[in-house]
Amino acid sequence: MDAYTIFAEIYDEFMGNIPYEKWCDNIHGILSDNGIDGGIVAELGCGTGTVTRLMSDKGYEMIGIDNSEDMLSAAGEENDGSILYLLQDMRELELYGTVAAVISLCDSMNYLVNDGELEAVLRKANLYLEKGGLFIFDMKTAYCYESILADSVQYEYNEECALIWENHFDKESSMHTYELTIFMACDEGDDGGPLYERFLETHFQRAYSVDEVKRAIDSSGMELVGIIDADTLSEPSDTSQRLYYIVRETYQDNKYYMES
Repeated sequence: MDAYTIFAEIYDEFMGNIPYEKWCDNIHGILSDNGIDGGIVAELGCGTGTVTRLMSDKGYEMIGIDNSEDMLSAAGEENDGSILYLLQDMRELELYGTVAAVISLCDSMNYLVNDGELEAVLRKANLYLEKGGLFIFDMKTAYCYESILADSVQYEYNEECALIWENHFDKESSMHTYELTIFMACDEGDDGGPLYERFLETHFQRAYSVDEVKRAIDSSGMELVGIIDADTLSEPSDTSQRLYYIVRETYQDNKYYMES
């Protein structure tokens, strides 16, 4: 699971098309429908903290968790002190107490590319959830990787930087590769125009089938509450691009509860 490095510096600037507010409204609605209107919520893969801050605004006590120092540094710049940020790998999650819910958005869970990692994160979530707590996470679907992103090339630019985003999906391995080429203004040339420095980053994500996720949930001991299309909030279809998985905490022999 590669950490974001130079991309963290421009992430928010180039991710303005992501409907964070809509996503947070969706998650808040699901939590409220299940009796979770407040309490501590941990976000796995919080990145620059946009979702963490929006959920904090809805009244939750937020913990933002990410394995990228650069992303957390950007998140910290917007923190008024109300949010606790932790530098951790979600596969090795360690919290100071139990939480009412765990959430993970923007396909952070797709970065779990190796066998057994999804189950490991689910087990960690189950360990730190309060009785009856929920773990809600989204995942891009195989349809999205294969038919929407496919082998496309996307680019965005402004006066300060440019981003080229190359997509490659291998159907046999269910692996999607993002090749990021970033040009950032670093100096002024002889003609008065900017000089640019080039940076390269490679990110890997895995397309999980619904059956694979269900097996991981079963193996972790957690209880599947539901699966819905993240865009329509209805039953998934063959053309769903992103799914919400709603999973409930279950008691296990090795589980312990701590005061939140």
